[in-house]
Amino acid sequence: MVVVPDPVPPVTDRRTPVVLVAGLPGPAAAGVDHVAAALLGDGTVVVRHELSELREGIVRRTVRTATHTSSAVLELAHGCVSCTLRADLLPLLCTLAARDSVRRIVLALDPAFEAEAICQAIEDVVVSGVVGRVDGPAGRDVRVEAVVTCVDGQEWLTDATGEDTLAERGLATADDDRTVAQVAVGQVDFADALVVATPADPLERERLGAVLSRLAPEAPVGWFDDFTALGAAEAESLLARIPAHARRGRIFDAHAPLLRGQPPLGSECGVTLFEFAASRPFHPARLHDALDVLFEGVITARGRLWLATQPDEVVWLESAGGGLRVGSAGRWLAAMDAEEIEAADPDRRALAALRWDDTFGDRDISLVILAHDADPGEIRRALHWALVEDDELRLVERAPERVALWEDPFGEWHADPCEDAPDLFDEVAPPNHQRGEGK
Repeated sequence: MVVVPDPVPPVTDRRTPVVLVAGLPGPAAAGVDHVAAALLGDGTVVVRHELSELREGIVRRTVRTATHTSSAVLELAHGCVSCTLRADLLPLLCTLAARDSVRRIVLALDPAFEAEAICQAIEDVVVSGVVGRVDGPAGRDVRVEAVVTCVDGQEWLTDATGEDTLAERGLATADDDRTVAQVAVGQVDFADALVVATPADPLERERLGAVLSRLAPEAPVGWFDDFTALGAAEAESLLARIPAHARRGRIFDAHAPLLRGQPPLGSECGVTLFEFAASRPFHPARLHDALDVLFEGVITARGRLWLATQPDEVVWLESAGGGLRVGSAGRWLAAMDAEEIEAADPDRRALAALRWDDTFGDRDISLVILAHDADPGEIRRALHWALVEDDELRLVERAPERVALWEDPFGEWHADPCEDAPDLFDEVAPPNHQRGEGK
């Protein structure tokens, strides 16, 4: 007699779902409040922290349900986003999750909050001092169900390709050196769903659609004449269309695949997403000169670099609009000892094994570039020119001590003629990256 075991029932995730809604300052920020209101129903709580007075140590918090609104003024000893997260937002998530009446939490994010930073804090930051709760990350009590980004279709592409900082636009304090482009690109890239106020020009809509489908290929998009046209039914439908395997707040490090979600690789309305890959390193001085091609007609570029003068370091490059950041992303597996390799991510080791070189190991170059008004062929030629030539490659292999003497503008990290430029990716650099200088 064969005994067939009973099927194992699926594990139910009892954590309270959290929906984060983000948008740039301006019309999209008003869209954030409208989307949050559209999601407000029985069992849903909407939380908003107003950070315009953060520099003075004051945060205004509003908590709304379908039947009640409460407001509080918080005075922080240190007026910063991190303190707001630790001192109030994360403990509040844990407190709300413990209530039987709360079935969903919606965070209507102030533009000063980065959705990615909040998601990482939910998983990693220990919350202490909540009565009746054992200290630990908020991720034990809540889970990120979705990140929704509001896009002002009339202005987003201009914002995503510009050079202005938030402070220069009067949208942040003087010590906030993030650029508008950084925030615009980061919000869309991290989104599970997009709510777009449609541009008036049909051609601009097609062009914006081509950009969004490449930057967030799996995110369902809701197009509306303006944000007020989104109702509760449309908002819930949009969340329901998010694929089961969507990102939902997960943080990817520098060694994750760069082309996620199978984005279109053909050209559409002049918009092209393409990869530049090479199995030999860049000459750092020539790369420094070649990077200018990433500042005109390019929305974003990101990826891993191999510099001839830094054979042990994985160098991460990330750009948005007219600014760029270069920094360290750890070491190549080929530069690690056996114990370090064993501790490395198994997926990274598996991918490296597929392309392992007997001489250089897993070292290579992989960049993904999203252009909207530039010739991909010209960008490829400029980057190819920056690679080491055959005689230089022989030096890389046989005389690394001589290569180490080459001029390297990225050595300290990167100070080019960039003294007056903003340091871009302070908030959104991949985990464990060192800060770099802006170009």
